Amino acid sequence: MKQVLVIFTLILTASISTCLAEVKLPEIISDGLVLQRNAEIPVWGWADPDERISLTFKGKEYKTRASAGGKWSIKLPKMKAGGPFTMIIAGKNRIEVKDVLIGDVWLAAGQSNMVHQMDIHDVTYAREIATANYPEIRHFKVPTATALSGPQKDLPGGEWQKAVGEELRPFSAVAYFFAKKIYEKHQIPIGLINASVGGTPIEAWIPEEGFNTFPEISEIIKENKDTAFVNNQMRNPSSFNQPSSKSSDKGLTGEVPWFDVNFTPKNWRRINIPGYWEDQGVRDLNGVVWYRREIELPESMAGNEATVFLGRIVDADELYINGTKVGNTTYQYPQRRYDVPADLLKSGKNTFVIRVTNNSGKGGFVPDKPYYIFTNKDTVDLKGYWQYKVGEVFAPFDYSFFSRNNEDEPRPRRINPQNEPTALYNAMVAPFTKISLKGILWYQGESNTGNPQTYESYMDALINGWREVFNSSGIPFIYAQLPNFMDVNYMPSESNWAELRESQLKALSSPNTAMTVNIDLGEWNDIHPDNKKDVGERMALAAQKLAYGEDVVFSGPLYKDYKIEGNKVIISFSNIGSGLVTDDGEDPGEFAIAGEDKKFVWAKTKIEGDNVIVWSEDVPNPKYVRYAWADNPDNPNLQNKEGLPASPFRIK
Repeated sequence: MKQVLVIFTLILTASISTCLAEVKLPEIISDGLVLQRNAEIPVWGWADPDERISLTFKGKEYKTRASAGGKWSIKLPKMKAGGPFTMIIAGKNRIEVKDVLIGDVWLAAGQSNMVHQMDIHDVTYAREIATANYPEIRHFKVPTATALSGPQKDLPGGEWQKAVGEELRPFSAVAYFFAKKIYEKHQIPIGLINASVGGTPIEAWIPEEGFNTFPEISEIIKENKDTAFVNNQMRNPSSFNQPSSKSSDKGLTGEVPWFDVNFTPKNWRRINIPGYWEDQGVRDLNGVVWYRREIELPESMAGNEATVFLGRIVDADELYINGTKVGNTTYQYPQRRYDVPADLLKSGKNTFVIRVTNNSGKGGFVPDKPYYIFTNKDTVDLKGYWQYKVGEVFAPFDYSFFSRNNEDEPRPRRINPQNEPTALYNAMVAPFTKISLKGILWYQGESNTGNPQTYESYMDALINGWREVFNSSGIPFIYAQLPNFMDVNYMPSESNWAELRESQLKALSSPNTAMTVNIDLGEWNDIHPDNKKDVGERMALAAQKLAYGEDVVFSGPLYKDYKIEGNKVIISFSNIGSGLVTDDGEDPGEFAIAGEDKKFVWAKTKIEGDNVIVWSEDVPNPKYVRYAWADNPDNPNLQNKEGLPASPFRIK
């Protein structure tokens, strides 16, 4: 027989079969899920054709039969917040679901800044993890999966976890701080469904329904449903110039590997950590570079467990200490934090070797990050001069595969399934669109900064598409505007990140949406800033307004209108709360102004009442104004008295 399977608010646990395979189990016990209060609760699954199904919940029994195709569903009535309860589903087998709560269910989605777990930020939030005791805040991480063929019926696994102590570590940090703020205010259970994947574009999360006005993307979706076509596209470029699996790294292929304590280095050059090798005399090198240094450690560290902080490294790395591999990371974004086992360190000289692999752009060690080794009592700095030697040079990327011999041939596409339109929606959201949600949290955009002009229309497609598939036209949709990132430019300049923030700002034209401004929360050298708490809490503030109907100031100032008086532009704002101020008591910074020639200069500014006045003696006839228009503006200090920052904007 086919096992009775329940999806309703997601797969209950990984132990419940999450496929349609034939399984004979007399009883399956799960626990921990959260159902949406004050909304009908759909419960559905699969069984043998015409199998009798009963569901018992809160003292009532509900019955149905499976269809000829084996499908069944039961709809429970609206319920108030509460629990824990037990749900029993019985057919030819039995599923018992314990510790069920009724509360608010939020879908948290996007790319890596929504993925980032509390565990990754456990240095910053060590006390939060140690003291967390919120068993009614629960988190379900949807397993990463893609589907190009269309919406899937089921998820490949997953489990609910509670925000208690160490169990908090896998929670999305942004989603957790959001939920904690809401829970502390309303004292009702909060369920977080986390469907997020790092490095993914918005197009992959939009359902096909959202692309009705995008004929080119609709054609791609149609092509991708052809499995033979997709397999051919993925197979053809036998080398997308990724490093060969067969290494030609001299550091590994020699008689003695370069990490070995018996290796004697010859003709190695000096280089500084932190820093990129392209900035230190090595031109346009993609490949493998080895770093080596003798580190002097005190006797008090000998034989003890230790931790190494290696900041961030572009792209991949392996750390060896005294010939033993201590840790490795395969891509550039995570913080490098490696545990050193006892009995490896010794008093005096210790050989540290780092093998760095870089595939494109600048390779090396990101500045302004921590680089040291420490125990409970001692800390030794690892910054400074090291020795380096190139182990392998990768060949330049060959783009010839993507050219056509004649214009009548279709141009081949480089297909990465997780970046294809609808692919992540189909596999990671579509299986549970029958459920009711309290609202949606969205943190994404970094992967779309290469083409920011289209992002506004994609946001509309996502918001409207998800509201359609969840059959909830007014569901609150709260999203994070991209924070500041990359180098500070002290002159007015163009910026893709600023353009994408503008597209996010314009998406507020969709009803019942809110955007948190995070222009003050980023880090110049890390696309994954450590401060996830303020992002989550600002989202919670927006939810208090949109989803819970509270009379709160939930947003920083947003550009509203302007008028020109002589050479001055008088700008008005919405969401000013108790009034406009700056966070440092100075005049508003980061305003640039230009005439018809579009040559921007820094402007003089002052706050008058609810307006900001902007001018420059060098621009007698102003035509353009920008605020915080940069990847990483130096001092975007405009905010309301509630402490919420103003969104970047431009006026044409």
